[in-house]
Amino acid sequence: MRVLLDTHTLLWFVLNDPQLSRVADAIISNPSNSVFVSPATYWEIAIKVRKQKLDLFAPYDDFIKRGIAGNDFEILPIETRHTSQLTTMPFHHNDPFDRLLITQALVEQMPIVSVDAALDA
Repeated sequence: MRVLLDTHTLLWFVLNDPQLSRVADAIISNPSNSVFVSPATYWEIAIKVRKQKLDLFAPYDDFIKRGIAGNDFEILPIETRHTSQLTTMPFHHNDPFDRLLITQALVEQMPIVSVDAALDA
């Protein structure tokens, strides 16, 4: 199965945060699954680090390298076919990062691993 991680899911997994559910952990840890991370996710993390709204307990570059490459996650590049869907998508969710993740997941036909119920809409 191919899955896309929401930003908080990536953070919780890499930081070993107990907020990550057992189900999400099992999906991410299953070697038969292909786990993807969007550039929107590490862009959002970088912004939160700069605004001092997030402490990674490590330098950003080290955290991202360990979090993505260190876990054999794949980058899902943002393509025009992903952003095109933004032009018609209803505003169930106003967060621009989440909106981009949603369109990537829809276009690629893969679930998002997230606790954000608004993404289901």
